[in-house]
Amino acid sequence: MGPLQGLKLIEMAAIGPVPFCATLLADMGADIIRIDRLQAADLGIPKADDPRFDVLARGRRVVPVDLKTDAGRALVLRLCEGADGLLEGFRPGVMERLGLGPEACHVRNPALVYARMTGFGQDGPLAASAGHDINYIALAGVLSAIGPADGPPVPPLNLIGDYGGGAMVLAFGLMCALHEAKASGQGQVVDAAMVEGAAFLMSMFQGLRAQGLWQEERAANLLDGGAPWYACYETADGKHVAIGAIEGRFYAALLARLGLESEALPDQHDRSGWPRLRARFEEIFKSKTQAAWDDVFAGSDACYAPVLSMDEAARHPHNVARGVFHERGGLNLPTPVPRFSRTPATVSAPPAPAGEAAHDALSAWGIAADEIDTLARDGVIGVRR
Repeated sequence: MGPLQGLKLIEMAAIGPVPFCATLLADMGADIIRIDRLQAADLGIPKADDPRFDVLARGRRVVPVDLKTDAGRALVLRLCEGADGLLEGFRPGVMERLGLGPEACHVRNPALVYARMTGFGQDGPLAASAGHDINYIALAGVLSAIGPADGPPVPPLNLIGDYGGGAMVLAFGLMCALHEAKASGQGQVVDAAMVEGAAFLMSMFQGLRAQGLWQEERAANLLDGGAPWYACYETADGKHVAIGAIEGRFYAALLARLGLESEALPDQHDRSGWPRLRARFEEIFKSKTQAAWDDVFAGSDACYAPVLSMDEAARHPHNVARGVFHERGGLNLPTPVPRFSRTPATVSAPPAPAGEAAHDALSAWGIAADEIDTLARDGVIGVRR
């Protein structure tokens, strides 16, 4: 049932990092009840009619609640009494104005871990400002480092702010606070901000910069595509391959597979020779198809990989052998990570329409059946049987 079996969490519906974080925890066996809006809000993202496509809603039951009512807010506070933690991603002050801030929740359950996710943090000059992943990683000094030398920075999807610096930091903070609460009996607030999480991900590069080993210019450094032996190249069929031959022995393997081991070339770390080296690599990689290069590099330590599309990744032999993806409901989805030897994670139940299992969810959390019926009749919660 997963290593988090028995952990009970409340998720206040949000977008981006909060649902991703809740999915991580649900896949590990946590019992999560998501408090959704009674009426769908404009979240700026197209929402499919079929809930199975909402893959970041899997593994928990959804209860639509009207938080503008006293009865709706009282219900959430009741749920807090039996919860280990609560996840929320509103702007600072919103939960307090609803009467559901940390202080109110800790009155009901002093051991509750109250995990908060924002872009800019709970305080500071920008705390109340709207933003998205692109804005947070821009402010953190991340976005300026990603992209071509002769063009603007390129957003790396929303992987760094929302997910790496947001959801995973939130999950880590939640689990740290839960561990401490076991000893102290006291909950606390976890203040996770995407600007800060994204900035932390840049720690190594900040260290390199301080030593004068990292330039501010894009595509001029070791790991940003500047080094010709850590870059992507187009192949004869218009596809691409990725090379990451950093260490000397791996670089030697790269040259050998390219047939360049005897050619007079600039030294690997001679930056003045990088343009010439890159041009030579471009010329050679363009001479064969991606599939042909797969054969050339098979079994080598040249740190080579084909650049695959999402569909191609699901079919790659290594990913198939490891079960990196699984089929569910006609969709190819990534399998939960990481792997555990004794308490393996399970693929969570597929997303269900909001309110479909609300009655069962509330009953499992100790709310009496007649009270649930009253809340549904009064329009405080949305229930679909």
